[in-house]
Amino acid sequence: MRRRGLRVGMIAWLVAVWVLLWGSVSWANLLSGLVVALLISYLLPLPPVPVESRVRPLGVLALIGYVTWSLIWSSTQMAWLAVKPGKAPLNAVLRAHLNIKSDLMLALAVNIVNLTPGTIVLEIDQVRRIVYVHVINVGTQRAVGHFYRQIAAVERRVNGAFPPLNPSPSSSSSPPSSSSSEVEAQ
Repeated sequence: MRRRGLRVGMIAWLVAVWVLLWGSVSWANLLSGLVVALLISYLLPLPPVPVESRVRPLGVLALIGYVTWSLIWSSTQMAWLAVKPGKAPLNAVLRAHLNIKSDLMLALAVNIVNLTPGTIVLEIDQVRRIVYVHVINVGTQRAVGHFYRQIAAVERRVNGAFPPLNPSPSSSSSPPSSSSSEVEAQ
């Protein structure tokens, strides 16, 4: 039943995009959009996505609020780095562990990190749930600690908004110990 609802939603979305591309709402555009959407969904079916999480609406709102605030704050910091006098900030590749069970939620967390100005995920170790992130302005231990707190906050909020159906013992995304951390300064 859920799969059928998702398929109907996808067809409705494709019809809406079709009508927007044509620029006017008419019966001809709606019907031709429906035909095109049905053909696309039949000829190019999407694979099923395993959903291993519940949705908590208040958690989703908290996640949206956090991402919005993070984007504003990080954009301000990056703008300041671009105009402030002095030497260029130190960049590094940092490794962080994400305690997120679902592949879909891991992808969401990685996208949130990628959206944050000053960070870009370079590699994801899907099996061990480790991400390698290029970070701008990590010249101090305080800045490195701030990065790991950001990662922990993203993990906490994603897990809060979409908790796993079968919870596993939790662990934090604290910074790795000096023996296991990987920092490559640029």
